[in-house]
Amino acid sequence: MKRDLSLVSDFIPSGSRVLDLGCSDGTLLAHLFENKGCRGSGVEIDPDAVLEAIRRGVPVVELDMDAELDAFGTDTYDVVVLSRTIQTLRRPEAVLRQMARIGRKLIVSAPNFGWWGNRITVIRGHMPISKDLPYEWFNSPNIRFTTLVDLQKLFEACELQVEQAIPLSPHGNPLRLRAKAANLLAGAAVYLLKPNPTGNLGHPSLG
Repeated sequence: MKRDLSLVSDFIPSGSRVLDLGCSDGTLLAHLFENKGCRGSGVEIDPDAVLEAIRRGVPVVELDMDAELDAFGTDTYDVVVLSRTIQTLRRPEAVLRQMARIGRKLIVSAPNFGWWGNRITVIRGHMPISKDLPYEWFNSPNIRFTTLVDLQKLFEACELQVEQAIPLSPHGNPLRLRAKAANLLAGAAVYLLKPNPTGNLGHPSLG
């Protein structure tokens, strides 16, 4: 698995019921089924990826995450994963709120548009291309671009508490950085979240 998927796996307790939104070819779920005794299903809209996941023995639902997550019942999963997918959504806030309804824990990973290399590329007059954002502007599936600081503001708006956050280098290695430094130096980050309707969210540091 890619390094960030390995970190996601580490967040998930053995025996959990897992919903993987944007599961692609089912790599994460297949690993969880085989190595951690988890159960669950994936959601994917790419028909080729759906077929590959099925070949791996992963049950997949083909639906539009922006509009059809109400098909899942409340509190029906222990963990809901959204890995490297939030930037492709039309309604990321609505999807996060649905995730908080469906699961007890949430795991979100996302590329960081605020990484210093991206900033320099923009200053030079071009859209960034990097390991975390590997597409040209005209053929990218990504329609939302966020910094880590703005992503955490969205979590707060959705009443999600950050239990743990791991910034990643552009090569996918974990970094020990506080929030401001991570927003500049991290290519991406992985977050472990939980719904917190009390509004007492706190402001944990990345690292």
